[in-house]
Amino acid sequence: MKNRLFVISLFLVSTLAAQNTKGKWKSLFDGRSFTGWRTYQNKPANSWMAYEGVLSNKGNSDTSTKHADLISEQQFENFELSVDWKIAPKANSGILYLVTEAFPASYRSGPEYQLIDDTGYPQKLENWQKTAANYAMDPPMVDATKPAGKWNHTVIRVNKGHVEHWLNGKKIVEYELGSDTWKQHKAAGKWKDDMGYGASRRGHIALQDHGGEAWFKNIRIREL
Repeated sequence: MKNRLFVISLFLVSTLAAQNTKGKWKSLFDGRSFTGWRTYQNKPANSWMAYEGVLSNKGNSDTSTKHADLISEQQFENFELSVDWKIAPKANSGILYLVTEAFPASYRSGPEYQLIDDTGYPQKLENWQKTAANYAMDPPMVDATKPAGKWNHTVIRVNKGHVEHWLNGKKIVEYELGSDTWKQHKAAGKWKDDMGYGASRRGHIALQDHGGEAWFKNIRIREL
């Protein structure tokens, strides 16, 4: 009987603790180290730096650099993520969410909030490739992007399958995971053969290491 009461007490304490933290903002980056972060599938990489309040990626200027996406150690289900970021001219990166490690690359599972130099990228971009798009799924409804080299402010909200992408105070994308429209977009696009794409309702946050310098700061999250 005592053991049963003890287990019940522990359950109540953990439940109350979870309720007390729900809805409160917390930082995912301490400004000086990789505490709370690691590479995707623990791949070897030296492309990331943490200093003076910024997480930055070196890009591909040095051929000896080993690349890998950076992911949060913690996983999230319903949340609001807030990030400030900037990229170098011609650069390409992204913020991914609901990421699992079941596939060779993070983008094979989690949706991507696209970050790219819309005007200076050396290749022609389709609308679904532009900044704040739900990459390869939903193009931006409006253009709120600041140019390469300038800080932008992103908010990503995920709540029971309802997803919103915000950029510099404007709603850019809105969709429902698993809806008929979502399924149509997936079947007609890049992810048609990726069965795991968008399948998980809980996962890591990932910062993409993909072909250019990128900087991230003020990385905060609150669970909904």
